[in-house]
Amino acid sequence: MDTIFALASARGKSGVAVVRISGPSAVSAAKQLAGTLPEPHRTALRVLYDRNGDELDRALVLRFAAGHSFTGEDVVELHLHGSVATISAVLRNLEEFPDLRPAEAGEFTRRALENGQLDLAQVEGLADLIDAETEAQRKQALRVLSGAIGMASEMWRSKLIRAAALLEATIDFADEEVPVDVTPEVLELIDAVAGDLKAEIVRTSMAERIRDGFEVAIIGAPNVGKSTLLNALAGREAAITSEFAGTTRDVIEVRMDLRGLPVTVLDTAGLRESEDAIETIGISRARDRAARADLRVFLIEGDLPRDVLRQPDDIVIAAKGDLRSGEGPSVSGKTGAGVVELIDRISTILSARSANSGIAIRERHRTAMQRASESLESARIELEGGPDRSELTAENLRSAIRALDSLVGRVDVEDLLDEIFASFCIGK
Repeated sequence: MDTIFALASARGKSGVAVVRISGPSAVSAAKQLAGTLPEPHRTALRVLYDRNGDELDRALVLRFAAGHSFTGEDVVELHLHGSVATISAVLRNLEEFPDLRPAEAGEFTRRALENGQLDLAQVEGLADLIDAETEAQRKQALRVLSGAIGMASEMWRSKLIRAAALLEATIDFADEEVPVDVTPEVLELIDAVAGDLKAEIVRTSMAERIRDGFEVAIIGAPNVGKSTLLNALAGREAAITSEFAGTTRDVIEVRMDLRGLPVTVLDTAGLRESEDAIETIGISRARDRAARADLRVFLIEGDLPRDVLRQPDDIVIAAKGDLRSGEGPSVSGKTGAGVVELIDRISTILSARSANSGIAIRERHRTAMQRASESLESARIELEGGPDRSELTAENLRSAIRALDSLVGRVDVEDLLDEIFASFCIGK
């Protein structure tokens, strides 16, 4: 492979900037800049010189040996003073080496995948870690990056390979008397993996919610204080408030971090019968969006709004708590009374749901596991058909194994790679 280099830290002025070099000529190129290099996995302060012998910078130099680096290749990192001029000078000098070239977007991570340092699911976890905005997203991405999906996939795969091997033995010796009936063990292995897959598929939807964000809809009649409450939650004037009914015509979305969870709060049009065509469209959208939300907060002054189905965890709370003297939970977006308690209730409900999230966090993961699950169901049916259908059972097991292989990038993922790595920045 070519030797590549790039700025691995953020662009612009900073205290420290990291330039990464990876490939077969990384060490020799770094030696021409820094003279001697430290031993692998150690750092040393070195003066960097250009080809004319002029000083470029005084930098910390860190060296990684092939097989023990992020990319799996020889890697040298130059930790420079983070001025724009220094970074430009070092990158410009690296470009003058005939066997070096600038890295493309995500190329360091792609090499890590190709060299077996990461599997495809870990690459996706790394992308999610870079994009993580909340504590829950950070923890979930780290779990995927640690290889949780790959370890589970390898466990399932080994069981299915064992089941397929037992069946292959009966096929190979079909004309002879096989002393042991392998059907019970094969059936046990199939059921064990199928059960794990079904449970993980169910949990995937919640993991996707942590990655993409929960939706919480504020629902109520016109002028009940929905927009004022949204502004109080957001800490800014995100929605227009007015004493006139029907101000909110469309769904207003505000994304925020609630106790470490990514949440999009929806301010919806007030629910009522209206002769205004535009407002009627907004009310229809409000009902549809509220029905699809993960949680609904019913802000009421009297009865619950009609035509909106209340679900078990939904919150019903009295509006305009600053003007209310009755008992029961209330909230006031105007004064902030009850807002902290409402946030706690929302966070508690969503945290309880996210505790059941799975290790697979993308639609691609769910699709691969669903394909494996369907193949195992077919294998079970064929197995129950008797010894004459052993070949079909074995083929279905192989299909399930291929589906699990695609989960971690062993097969059938070439068309996905360009799309995945396009989301990475240069230097990663």
